Amino acid sequence: MDYILKPWPWYFGGPIIAIIMLILIFLGKIFGFSSNFRTICSAFGAGKSCDFFRFDWKKQKWNLLFLFGSIIGGYISVHFLSQNQIPTISEDTIDDLYKIGFKSAGKSYFPTEIFNEMSFKNIVLLFIGGLLIGFGTRYAGGCTSGHAISGLSNLQLPSLIAVIGFFIGGLFMVHILFPLIF
Repeated sequence: MDYILKPWPWYFGGPIIAIIMLILIFLGKIFGFSSNFRTICSAFGAGKSCDFFRFDWKKQKWNLLFLFGSIIGGYISVHFLSQNQIPTISEDTIDDLYKIGFKSAGKSYFPTEIFNEMSFKNIVLLFIGGLLIGFGTRYAGGCTSGHAISGLSNLQLPSLIAVIGFFIGGLFMVHILFPLIF
């Protein structure tokens, strides 16, 4: 039981992802979370008013099952299997975050300053962040998991370009925008 309650090493999770990707490639399926939004909208009839949502969503039922399984698995993991696990981050990162007001750095799984206090600023930040993620996912033709895991394993050049863009955007956010916002 102790093995289930502790974080699993990369050499266990990595091969599982590789095996799943090989199975999906063999079955002709494409993995990606962001495509579920299109599938859900199509299932609820959005295809009647928008061509983008007009497709056979039933062929993507397996991906919806993966989405709901991930949500349920995350809930089970947090509420029943976790022992208040806190990711290990470098002392330099903790110091940098502490300087800009994140006193929970290194003590909590997520920044409590954003998620526990629903101030106007935090609500606006989360709302704008959600819009930007949604727009970016649609504009890039997929999310980070779809491009980085599925697209790269299929050797797709657009996915390589997207992943490079994700890294550049992440570096810009962390080193330029993040200190300005906080």
